[in-house]
Amino acid sequence: MKKVFKLSFVAASVLALAACNKEAPKAEVKLETEVQKQAYGLGASIGEFVKKDLEGKTEVGFELDKALIVAGLEESLAGKSQLTEEEIKELLTKLNTEVAEKQQAAAQAKAEEVKAQGVAFLAENGKKDGVVTTDSGLQYQVLSEGEGKKPLATDTVEVHYKGTLIDGTEFDSSYSHGEPITFPLNRVIKGWTEGVQLMAEGSKYKFFIPSELAYGERDLGKIPANSTLIFEVELLKVVQPEAEKEAASD
Repeated sequence: MKKVFKLSFVAASVLALAACNKEAPKAEVKLETEVQKQAYGLGASIGEFVKKDLEGKTEVGFELDKALIVAGLEESLAGKSQLTEEEIKELLTKLNTEVAEKQQAAAQAKAEEVKAQGVAFLAENGKKDGVVTTDSGLQYQVLSEGEGKKPLATDTVEVHYKGTLIDGTEFDSSYSHGEPITFPLNRVIKGWTEGVQLMAEGSKYKFFIPSELAYGERDLGKIPANSTLIFEVELLKVVQPEAEKEAASD
């Protein structure tokens, strides 16, 4: 823990020092030797890390005084720090706690907003011609109907698909990967398990999946928490389970 606080303090100071000295003449940077490159690389790595860290703090309302950060660095390097290690540890612990609380509150507010947007979208979408809403809240639209076998929840299926958020942002697509995917139908999100069972081989459906039938409150980066998802799914084949294959061969 002690090392983490030291690294955080020094790294923030290095970045702030560079930011405050933008107008000062820059010393010539020579990267001729391995040692020079190592030193520069260390500084660049720390700078990139702290840049992102400070951006995160700024997003939730924490603006650190860069001049004071620089003063702390210079006085510490000169052995004249006005704060003890214990004081620094206590202050940074409090700062990190406050930032984490602000970030959690912001994430919760965002998740609630995304949830509300999804509910409103589904309410309007359910009124459209051709859109069917099931008892679970799943909505689907038949784009084309096939005539093959319909899968059970215990079956493995081969599909092509494209997934988007309600604003049209694409987060995944088997078409982009260049090949379909195969998976057990009972090991995916609930909306898929229910929806794909409605399809016959050769069908193409569009599913509108409420967050509780998708990834719920999990934030997956490209898929924010509480997201309503839209999938275009093409059922290519129902793969016969191994148990059925063995029974058929007997």
